Amino acid sequence: MATRRRPWTRTELLVALGLYLRLPFGQLHRGNPEIVYHAALLKRTPSALAMKLTNLASLDDSLERSGLRNASKADREMWAEMQADWSATAEAITDANQAIGAESLDNDNSLAVALGKDVIAETKVRRGQALFRATVLSAYQNRCCITGLAEPRLLVASHIIPWAADPNRRLDPRNGLCLNALHDRAFDRGLISFDEELRLVVAQELRTEPSEWTTASFGRYVGQRLQLPEKFQPDEAALSRHRESIFVG
Repeated sequence: MATRRRPWTRTELLVALGLYLRLPFGQLHRGNPEIVYHAALLKRTPSALAMKLTNLASLDDSLERSGLRNASKADREMWAEMQADWSATAEAITDANQAIGAESLDNDNSLAVALGKDVIAETKVRRGQALFRATVLSAYQNRCCITGLAEPRLLVASHIIPWAADPNRRLDPRNGLCLNALHDRAFDRGLISFDEELRLVVAQELRTEPSEWTTASFGRYVGQRLQLPEKFQPDEAALSRHRESIFVG
């Protein structure tokens, strides 16, 4: 007699969704240590959790290749919720990971702190920032989309539309780019941007700076096309808004 499959609870689906967001597509397999770890907490097999992640991938229209067409109604509803409200989904994923006792996304803080709960200071950690960073960096395979730098300690999940400018886009990975710290700062200050063909454009003041360092850091990349992510392609409307409102030209 066949064993009846245990339905996935909302908490389990949220944990799976969080894993999907922060793991590169090529790591959605049962041997991945993160999948093994979370499967044990969920009391499911690594194969079952890996299959759930693959089913979620089938809903991701940002992928050039899709997963199995076996997503459940609950999977689809959760995916739609995420698309409608990234912030609420990040908070729900936080709570789900806390509920199963999962380790922090940030090695230096608890998961609650990493995703924005109150801290002992006058500031609040930005809610969902750790998940946003993990999602964006994994989408770009932990490489700067301009230089290809692959040192995680020097990489930033940079917002295209600034954090303060649009609360609805704060945690949307399509509003993110993986940049090294230098180019993140330049992008934030409007000294660089990307044109309609996703080629790097540099402000006049940097183009005319008679410095070998400036040429090596910026000039050599002018006209180079952004290295596209594996999933969550950058939003064209957000990049257009950056060019028009932030880039100094």
